[in-house]
Amino acid sequence: MKNILVTGGAGFIGSAFARYMTARYPDYNIIVFDKLTYAGNLDNLLSISDEENYRFERGDIADRAAVKLALQTHDIDTVVNFAAESHVDRSILNADAFIHTDVVGVYILLDEAKQHGIERFLHVSTDEVYGDVHEGFSVETDSFAPNSPYAASKAGGELMVRSYRVTHGLNTVVTRGSNTFGAYQYPEKLLPFFITEAIDDKLLPLYGDGKQIRDWLYVEDHVSGIDTVLHKGIPGEAYNIAGEDLRHNIDVAKTMLSLLGKPETLLKHVPDREGHDRRYAMNCDKLRALGWQRSYSFDQAIELTVDWYRQNEWWWRKIKTGEYLDYYKRQYAARLAAAE
Repeated sequence: MKNILVTGGAGFIGSAFARYMTARYPDYNIIVFDKLTYAGNLDNLLSISDEENYRFERGDIADRAAVKLALQTHDIDTVVNFAAESHVDRSILNADAFIHTDVVGVYILLDEAKQHGIERFLHVSTDEVYGDVHEGFSVETDSFAPNSPYAASKAGGELMVRSYRVTHGLNTVVTRGSNTFGAYQYPEKLLPFFITEAIDDKLLPLYGDGKQIRDWLYVEDHVSGIDTVLHKGIPGEAYNIAGEDLRHNIDVAKTMLSLLGKPETLLKHVPDREGHDRRYAMNCDKLRALGWQRSYSFDQAIELTVDWYRQNEWWWRKIKTGEYLDYYKRQYAARLAAAE
């Protein structure tokens, strides 16, 4: 393992992984390959922009010529694929981009990796492929039951990875992460959205009764889990990366408001989104058997996260304009009006 192509590496988790790897493995060359869609942001990589073992290439994993060129130019031996459309709400509004990137793009990336002779291919997936888990904890051998176009597209991508392992013998591993949060997360996801809105004393549209349960995982723990699987995971296997800290969305929101010193009256219950899964929960024993463990509790991580957004308004204020505001209006304006 020497030259690692990190696709989608300008996004939230991908950029955290790129920053982590350049520091932890100075002998590795980290080449970030990103299309720079609305959620891809070179500001996420500013802290490593001058590192000798980091490079950036702009490109789309669904563009075969661009993928081939990147693999050849940098003599890539390892691929870590973060590239994905990843927001459930957007997939409900329009699923086209999700199928294009999360299924077709993954196929093209796999096919070029096979032809190039890639030695290791890690695909980053999500707990949402398991669907709504009413009780207990999902394990890696459970069947897929995706309930949103986003989750279905991620399941489709995973099945492509499996097919290239079984049919072509590609050295693949898959990680399925739980609900991840931390610095540099695009402010349409629950925590950064609520934090940045609350800083400006705006109403926070909370879906339904707010009792949806998510397993919260700090981004630094997520990327260390990916690192563990990259180096120690058994070819052909999948590994859950779980925070193992289940909390209701409303309780997470109230904790955030308390840390900001803002009133809970900012919370506004609005009509729920379509097909909203009630509960996600995963078992993480398989990853722990490789030697991984969390470094941050939820309470530590949310305090660090709130502080980061409070101290880095330069990063998120310029994002929350233009297309972001158009999306916000499409997604929440009618819901907020209905709740009044």
